Amino acid sequence: MIPFRRRKRTNSSQHTTHKDETEQRSDATSSTRADSAERTKQTSTPISFSLSESLAYLRGRIGESPDFIIRRWSIQNHAGVEIPIAVCYIEGLVDSMLVSRLMTHLLSHESELVNKDHHTEQWSRYITDGDVTVVRSREELLSSILMGNAMVILDGDDEAVAVSVQGGMRRSVEEPSTQTVVRGPKEGFTESISTNLALLRNRIRSPELTFDQHIVGKYTQTRIVLAYVDGIVNLEVLTTIKERLRAVDTDSVLESEYIEEFIQDKLWTPFPTMLNTERPDAVAGNLLEGQVAVLVDGTPYALLAPATFFKFFQSSEDYYQRYDIATFLRYVRFLAFVITLLLPSLYIAVTTFQQELIPTPLLFSLTAQREGIPFPALLEAFMMEITFEIIREAGVRMPRVVGSAISIVGALVLGQAAVQAGLISAGMVIVVSFTAISSFVIPMVNMSAAIRLIRFALMLLAGAFGIFGIMCGVVTLLFHMASLSSFGVPYLTPIAPLKWSNMKDVFVRTPWPKMDRRPVHLSQRNPVRQGPDLQESEKNDK
Repeated sequence: MIPFRRRKRTNSSQHTTHKDETEQRSDATSSTRADSAERTKQTSTPISFSLSESLAYLRGRIGESPDFIIRRWSIQNHAGVEIPIAVCYIEGLVDSMLVSRLMTHLLSHESELVNKDHHTEQWSRYITDGDVTVVRSREELLSSILMGNAMVILDGDDEAVAVSVQGGMRRSVEEPSTQTVVRGPKEGFTESISTNLALLRNRIRSPELTFDQHIVGKYTQTRIVLAYVDGIVNLEVLTTIKERLRAVDTDSVLESEYIEEFIQDKLWTPFPTMLNTERPDAVAGNLLEGQVAVLVDGTPYALLAPATFFKFFQSSEDYYQRYDIATFLRYVRFLAFVITLLLPSLYIAVTTFQQELIPTPLLFSLTAQREGIPFPALLEAFMMEITFEIIREAGVRMPRVVGSAISIVGALVLGQAAVQAGLISAGMVIVVSFTAISSFVIPMVNMSAAIRLIRFALMLLAGAFGIFGIMCGVVTLLFHMASLSSFGVPYLTPIAPLKWSNMKDVFVRTPWPKMDRRPVHLSQRNPVRQGPDLQESEKNDK
């Protein structure tokens, strides 16, 4: 673990118990860092005093790669002796402008840099662009170059200096492609983790916003940053995430989904137990409620934990418009969830087993439509659902210019042709189409995908046992959801277990003046976030 900063915080508004907890956590973290540094010291190879040997080592490990650049020249000390010096970096991982300025600084302070009384750690006095870090082992030397730093190596010195000049081609901040809103910020995360951290800093301007960096992946050496607000975050959840992240042993991490599957509570479940979003405002809002964000370099999607089932039906726009409209839209999402999950199964059940539940005029209409259909309702529904999934996947994989047109035209043409050919009834086309449209209403794509998968199992139960099979499937599903947890937090919180204090932002979005407390299961140390109770708490702390 490589922390972004190590500093002692003091805040008079925090309770004494919170200070004790912070000190204990700081001691534990310092001990862990010391152990890690000791292990690194024992297994690392010191940098050679010879510049040629250091460069030969780097060429041997990186190879004759055209993007590995070595700038080498000689400078004179006060005695007139020429001493070789080199600057090494990977072209494309660095900002060429910063590298140019670094070279200018080095050339303008030659005599000071080679003064025999001058220590490497004081080079930051002359290198003003980027952070300056002292590197003392070959392994750190190689790793720093591959992380996008420029390495300054001086002949006769067993230390090197890593200058942070990361840059290169980066995608600019754009509007999120998913989770769009009508009203609200239009900024989205990018593939650059440095940019993403800056977007969070821009929204939470507090020293309590803390970033802890980890490096995961034997070959990819991916930077992973845990973001949380000290004083609000649930310490048990934070400790659990750190422990699981340290236990990850893999060759590569190319996207945040890798980390999600490694650290989640239960692997064999269709339900997601971590939120993912590319919206900085959504991450900032959840951090202020006590959650922990996991940001992975190379992907615009951040993970949020812990996540409960009802969190997947909340949208950022719920908090940017009136509470009554937001509440209405939230009920629309829950209705869409029920339709997506149960409508095809209910149609199969009532047309196959429980025809007496259908009103007589509607039964006559459905019966007339199914005359001449060669397939039972279950097979008919499966054919339509799989066809729609194929069209959906084709629309995603095809070029954007023609993808949407192909998906819409394909669905219309195939549906109309199937009805006219007598293979599919018109009622089944309506049911499958309405179900597909309802699945798009759910804000989180991973929850929508889970419901689509579960829907096929319920269709099989409906085709075998009718409504009784559906009820058995739903009860089994509820039992499974009740057994899930997200980093120790029950998945169905605040319904099971019931927590009335957390019900202000579940089925309804309470007006902001009334949401004076954070969810208890997310932040127990600092539950008050606004109002007279917060002012009174600050007075008592003082």
